[in-house]
Amino acid sequence: MNSTFKSFQDSRVFVTGGTGLLGSHLVRLLVENGAEVVALVRDSVPRSIFYSQKPEWNLESKVTVVRGAVEDYELIERVLNEYEIDTVFHLAAQTLVGTANRSPIATFKANIEGTWNVLEAARVHQKRIQRVLIASSDKAYGNLRGDAYNEETPLRGEHPYDVSKSCADLISYTYYASYGLPVAVTRCGNFFGPGDLNFSRIIPGTIRDALQGKSPVIRSDGKYIRDYIYAEDGAYAYLTLAEAMKSDAGKTAHAGEAFNFSYGLRLTVLEVVQSVLKEMGKENLKPTILNEASNEIPVQCLDSTKAKQILNWKPRHGFNDGLKQTIAWYREHLAQGGRR
Repeated sequence: MNSTFKSFQDSRVFVTGGTGLLGSHLVRLLVENGAEVVALVRDSVPRSIFYSQKPEWNLESKVTVVRGAVEDYELIERVLNEYEIDTVFHLAAQTLVGTANRSPIATFKANIEGTWNVLEAARVHQKRIQRVLIASSDKAYGNLRGDAYNEETPLRGEHPYDVSKSCADLISYTYYASYGLPVAVTRCGNFFGPGDLNFSRIIPGTIRDALQGKSPVIRSDGKYIRDYIYAEDGAYAYLTLAEAMKSDAGKTAHAGEAFNFSYGLRLTVLEVVQSVLKEMGKENLKPTILNEASNEIPVQCLDSTKAKQILNWKPRHGFNDGLKQTIAWYREHLAQGGRR
């Protein structure tokens, strides 16, 4: 058992979005650290790494699975009450920018209403709830004005996905400021890693194309700048913050605060594609640039100084090592027929 995060031993933890990319890695680490996990699952996705039969995963057999959506307040409140939850990780969201552009109302319901449902249910059961972590995004800051976003940068989302995250952040803060709820917010760069089945994202999409000998497709002009974080590094970041929130004095530290977690990279989409192709030995494949992206932020980069100084957080893998492990996973996964 991994004993890095001792406060999770026998803790009752509720994770929304537990079968997603970050959620799966987070649930695995929680289980390894002795937590009793209840995972909210909206859709069954058999190819999710959450359902992998490998011994280190096989999470469905190790946690309690509740079927439903974060838009269902009564369900969320029931789970917190009946399972006597003390810690909440709210990760469930509609995370794809393109989907948000096409369906803003559904995105607002999932990302905004879903967040206030989790927070309100936690407020109702506040006597038992010790810490609530809300997953936000670097996109909550909106269009970058300066070298990098820090936690004091105003939240100025403009497009549907970005606005949904700005709103969720502000709602989270009001539950702390108005009701004293022990809630903290995480803002991370673009996640990548084993288990990401959204092949519209640049890293898994490029890997799949390269394995099939196809030219990788870039929806934008390739010049958009992004920050990235390996999913397992992100999961450790969430647990690091949650561990720090539970103080020995019985009071919750860092409530009402936000923390950035990322590598501080400034990589263009084209540079990311080229890095993947180089690592795979497929540099002969030239990307097809569609230049069709819309409603996307041109430059995004996070300053994680606060997390490093206050939480003593540091990545365990980093971009290059994470990319190698990600490519290795897709080589095996796609070879076994996981072609979604």
